Amino acid sequence: MLEFAETRHADRLTLFAEVILPLAISKNYTYRVPFELNNVVAVGKRVVVQFGKSKLYTAIIRSISTEAPERYEAKYLMEVLDDKPVVTVQQLEFWKWLADYYLCNVGEVMSAALPSALKLASETRIMLNPDEAVDRSLLHDKEFLIVDALDLQPILTVSDIVKLLGQKTVMPVLKSMFDKNIIYISEEVTERYKPRKRTYIKLNPIYEDNDQLRALFVQLERRAPKQADAILAYIKLSREQKLVSKNDLVDASGAGASIIKALTDKKILIAEDKNVSRLYYDTLEAGATFTLNEAQQNALDSIRAQFNDKEVVLLHGVTSSGKTQVYIRLVEDAIQAGKQVLYLLPEIALTTHVIERLRKYFGNDIGVYHSRFTDNERVEVWQKVLNHEYKVVLGARSSVFLPFDNLGLIIIDEEHETSYKQFDPAPRYNARDAAIYLASRYQAKVLLGSATPSFESYFNARTKKYGFAELTERFGGVSLPEIEVVSITEETKRKTMQSHFTSVLMKDMQTAIENKEQVILFQNRRGYAPVLVCRVCAFTPRCINCDVSLTFHKSSSQLHCHYCGYKEETLNTCPACGSTHLEYKGFGTEKIEDELQVLLPEARIARMDLDTTRARNAYQNMLNDLEEKRIDILVGTQMVAKGLDFSDVTVIGIINADSLLKYPDYRANERSFQMLAQVSGRAGRRGKQGKVVIQAYNPHHRVVDQVIRNDYKELYLTEIEERKSFKYPPFYRIIQMDVKHKDAERLFHQAEYLANELRKHFGDRVIGPEFPLISRIRNFYIKSIMLKFERDTISIVKVKTIIREVILQFQTTKLSKGCLVQPDVDPY
Repeated sequence: MLEFAETRHADRLTLFAEVILPLAISKNYTYRVPFELNNVVAVGKRVVVQFGKSKLYTAIIRSISTEAPERYEAKYLMEVLDDKPVVTVQQLEFWKWLADYYLCNVGEVMSAALPSALKLASETRIMLNPDEAVDRSLLHDKEFLIVDALDLQPILTVSDIVKLLGQKTVMPVLKSMFDKNIIYISEEVTERYKPRKRTYIKLNPIYEDNDQLRALFVQLERRAPKQADAILAYIKLSREQKLVSKNDLVDASGAGASIIKALTDKKILIAEDKNVSRLYYDTLEAGATFTLNEAQQNALDSIRAQFNDKEVVLLHGVTSSGKTQVYIRLVEDAIQAGKQVLYLLPEIALTTHVIERLRKYFGNDIGVYHSRFTDNERVEVWQKVLNHEYKVVLGARSSVFLPFDNLGLIIIDEEHETSYKQFDPAPRYNARDAAIYLASRYQAKVLLGSATPSFESYFNARTKKYGFAELTERFGGVSLPEIEVVSITEETKRKTMQSHFTSVLMKDMQTAIENKEQVILFQNRRGYAPVLVCRVCAFTPRCINCDVSLTFHKSSSQLHCHYCGYKEETLNTCPACGSTHLEYKGFGTEKIEDELQVLLPEARIARMDLDTTRARNAYQNMLNDLEEKRIDILVGTQMVAKGLDFSDVTVIGIINADSLLKYPDYRANERSFQMLAQVSGRAGRRGKQGKVVIQAYNPHHRVVDQVIRNDYKELYLTEIEERKSFKYPPFYRIIQMDVKHKDAERLFHQAEYLANELRKHFGDRVIGPEFPLISRIRNFYIKSIMLKFERDTISIVKVKTIIREVILQFQTTKLSKGCLVQPDVDPY
């Protein structure tokens, strides 16, 4: 009786829940918990709350207490959505660290972390007012359309009306109709994740008795022979598989769905709906095996030993040295210790390539997670990680947000890649750095792997902060590719260039095709031509929203902006002077592909860039075609530089190396070396030595020479001195702030004011404001302020606290109206 009384008392306790809303607000909001939900609420569960006048949001419970908020009256929680938490306490702490480190809000981290289908959609529903007769003669055209549509379909959402009217601004029309009492407007929160259901069939247990079953057959054969056939088909299927789906039964029996329905209506068969996975993997048993060579074994032993006193180890292995096999052994170690493993890759595209290799060893214990999955598929992976169904997760940068609770190892392959950095929207995090912090929360180990490590990681290894292991030879004794640098200037003078290809590259491509080998060509620009120019007045079409020229795409016959997506039809006459003398300058992957088809008509050519891999399975299909030798020449952007491993690729062509080397950035030489070395590493990965042809206007550039000699150490030692002299990472931390406004003049004053406020605290550590390389994107003018801080002699936590206070103070002034301030910590 006493226990019952205590339970009742707990039910009447006034509880308050601090929740995280998926909004860019600086403080969490607190709601009162209705008494009937006291025993249901828990940290990490999703709840429906009202925020603002009428909007409903999904929030995550951050904490529960008995203390009411001091400055406002708490609203009530409306509903608890989960039976058990979908976010762990460890994740919530990780979200807080990300928000603090990257100068954003926890709500922005929540938006990035949770799959969209776990965030509810607040859909405004529109209905006709049944109590009000509508006089259609008084309606405007748009109102008439909406009323007509509501006659056909009683409930419409705002998005339905946007499509109906073909315009985004529909709220004024709806408000007018609401004021006239023509319509009702209501908010309804709808759950976006819907489990996939499949109908399974089983025989009514009373027919498990043979006599009953025989009597049933006699009866059905006389009255309904097709139903008898369906029962026979079911018995046959049930002997071969545990569960018989309705679709399988229809296919096997040849009976229609109506026959199965008749049998279920008679209670002879019982139909049952079950949730099934959307993740289409055959059931695989792990079991493939391999033997490490001596160099791999030594590297593995070294990593294992260093993990005893180092949390992070850098594996520097040349391309095709067998790093993946070392990773597999370490994953096996973690699984045997009962731990979970996160295996990070820089590109979504690479996951499809690597997963096939890893599933041979780990079977269905490995899952894949990235943003190309549908919302529902991402939720399923999330839930499988939460329920410990996956021991290994392979994924792109968003995988760091998954709900691990027993993490033992994180492998970050190609750790130097800029793809690990999220540029927009907030949080502008680097998955490599975030993963290292995440591992520290679980006392897990981190292995960074790369043939061309980032200077930051290599610096940390040389200063003994990280452990270090090395693989200096290719697996199987294969030689590194021969690299030949060809001067475009010289070949142009001798008139031996064919379009954009030197005679050396043309000859090597023809030889490879004759020998049934494959070629990869690298050009780090998509589209057909970057610039369209009038030869008379030099007019160039530019984007109406951004300060960039439009790129011509031959496939669509349109001019595209690669920043905001704006498109317009290509021009036949110059709009400035009326001349018809328009010409395309420069070249992208589309033009390379186009001209190759003329120069090598017998070759089968494919193109791999953002335009050709937008479809969900396009990348995998292209890799399959390359693997099965249905492609002779693959033309691509940086996608072709990352992790591809094909035995018959023997020639690599780099069309224009200078475009990488001349980029105005302090990392230009580091990135150029990484890109050239990684692309070169795709050649000759089995048996035969490959060849790389680098075309350049400046063939004697220092970085090109270092690539030829594969001398990463010399590159590092040269560049690191410059970094130290000019106060760049790894010796200094950089925080960049982009100030944006649609009015250029107001932006000038706002950026100057903000920079001066920062100088009051940080002095000459503040540089700018200056216009960046592209000073207007999506109609926002941009000015950048850069802050540099010594790594070892200043508290970065205090620095970020001051920066937050300065931004907050700036946002309270009238001057900041219409202005966006976007901090980027450790910008790339």
